[in-house]
Amino acid sequence: MKGGYAGKVLFVDLTNQKIREEGLPDDKVMRAWLGCWGIGLKMLYDMVPPGIHAKDEDNPLIFWTGPLTAVDVPGSTNLSLATVNFNNDLTAGRSHTHGDLGINLKRAGYDGLIITGKSEKPVYLFINDEGIKIRDASYLWGKDTHETEEILKGELGPSVSIGAIGPVGENLCAGGMMCNDRNHNMAHSGAGSALGAKKIKAIATQGSKSFPIAHPEQVADIRKRWVQLIMAGHRYGRSRHGMHFKNEFVAIKDRMGLAGKNFTINQFYSFSLGLNKHKITAQPCHACPQACPVNIELVSGPHKGLVATISGGGEGPEGAGPILGIGEPEHWVYMLDLYDRLGVESSVFGCTLAMAIEAFEKGLITTKDTDGLELKWGDPELVEKMVRKYAKREGFGAVLARGPLEAAKVIGGDAVNFAVHLKGSGLNLHDWRGSWGMLLCHVVSGGSGWPGTAADMIGPEPDAGYPVFTDPFDYKAKPEETRRTSILKFMRDANGTCGFMTWNVEGTNEIVRQAINAVTGWDLSTQELIDVGERIMHLERAFNVRRGITPEDDYNISPRLLEAPKDGRAAGKSIAPYLRGMVDDFYALMGWDKKTGKPWRSTLKKFGLEYAAKDLWG
Repeated sequence: MKGGYAGKVLFVDLTNQKIREEGLPDDKVMRAWLGCWGIGLKMLYDMVPPGIHAKDEDNPLIFWTGPLTAVDVPGSTNLSLATVNFNNDLTAGRSHTHGDLGINLKRAGYDGLIITGKSEKPVYLFINDEGIKIRDASYLWGKDTHETEEILKGELGPSVSIGAIGPVGENLCAGGMMCNDRNHNMAHSGAGSALGAKKIKAIATQGSKSFPIAHPEQVADIRKRWVQLIMAGHRYGRSRHGMHFKNEFVAIKDRMGLAGKNFTINQFYSFSLGLNKHKITAQPCHACPQACPVNIELVSGPHKGLVATISGGGEGPEGAGPILGIGEPEHWVYMLDLYDRLGVESSVFGCTLAMAIEAFEKGLITTKDTDGLELKWGDPELVEKMVRKYAKREGFGAVLARGPLEAAKVIGGDAVNFAVHLKGSGLNLHDWRGSWGMLLCHVVSGGSGWPGTAADMIGPEPDAGYPVFTDPFDYKAKPEETRRTSILKFMRDANGTCGFMTWNVEGTNEIVRQAINAVTGWDLSTQELIDVGERIMHLERAFNVRRGITPEDDYNISPRLLEAPKDGRAAGKSIAPYLRGMVDDFYALMGWDKKTGKPWRSTLKKFGLEYAAKDLWG
């Protein structure tokens, strides 16, 4: 390859305190997987045979940038993590973050960082132009993510990017996340707890090196045309510069509704009323025209003066607000900021506590079980007390720290029937029951973060063949919609840019192809690019099947997700009668065996995955 990559991978063995550098895999491999989630998953499959658990020293943390990371194209910030999913100890874990952490890693001269082993004491990794240093972090252990970032920036300099875990990750709770650059986080798959299991408190990156670009003269024109596509896209007008927050989430309320009180109230319209009276300031990433993260300064209420640093998207606020019956922005903004400081994914904690509140209402638990606390909806003081107990694994918090499904099993009774989860992990929070395409995308995923996007809820997906919204309840069409949009999602997760730069944006398959070719010097065709996404889907499935996933895990989802909502656009409609057939049809379209869930040998061979075919079929 002529460009697009720094050219080196950094390997860190914490057990033996050894460090080495290696070159990239050959050109054929990189072209097949690109980077980020693609090459990360490939290496995870190669490094993790069956029998490796999320907490094991042999479970690697595989951080990768992409060919477009740190290039002057829109949203070129993606840094991905591949590891065993800490939240369910079963599937391939996938998480992404933005900000400057990945940019600085690549500019320090490294496309990837692979960590194995376990340190005897807390450490942080400092990676810069001179290489890597493993430094003692005992004095940081117990501090929250913001405190850690402030201390390390004070020691290392303001231009250093810091990714840190909080007490939730340190104490190996479900849903631990790594937070970086204040407004960003690796939230999914228990990324922070995976770092905590290795005693890694933080990763700091700083870089000033350049890397080759094959055709730099083409990049400026590509960027200009790409920005124009984004600005003409479906989502730009309602999500740019923090508009979701400034508009008080009206688009989410109107289009899909909310996960109110553990998915029992879809029309939770009091949520965020009055949010726009507070000071909301967009915090754009590198080369991003959309600027979805925000700082929110509360100008009134019990937490007046707080400046919350919030990442983009609407899922985080739902886990701190509607699912727990809280609508007032003065409360959920504070709570979401606290989640970030403690380092816990909003959906995991939100789904878990919501299940416990409902269990309390139904008499499955009492104050004798909950450390004397009455669990009730809409109580911000309760939520703060419980999230702090969760982070410390203290009292009833130790039960909740297992995550929604495992905590429900401890509580007993029918709690598992209203624990909302995906394969044991928290659900990306919106009420997807009014979007059977998006719901099916989640159902057939590994429970490790955003799967396919469908075209029936957030927006249409022109480059997948859906230029307008599809019928959200057309169960016959949803398997193909899930297949097409999932392939695009995984391709986008491998190229090094933020998904918001391509999601719902017409013409971005072609602009991404042009950008990758201009940067690398390749001559990728559109079909080769699409094949990257499908190849990733098949290998992820092979990894998950090899670790024990079966079709029953796709059929037998959280019962609450099968219930017909009482209000909202899906009122009275349930996917339950159609789900098994929809999953089977999806398998058939993917070339997977519906009896075992395995990708067929011929499917794997078509995408150069003969080694996976041998593992699955002998």
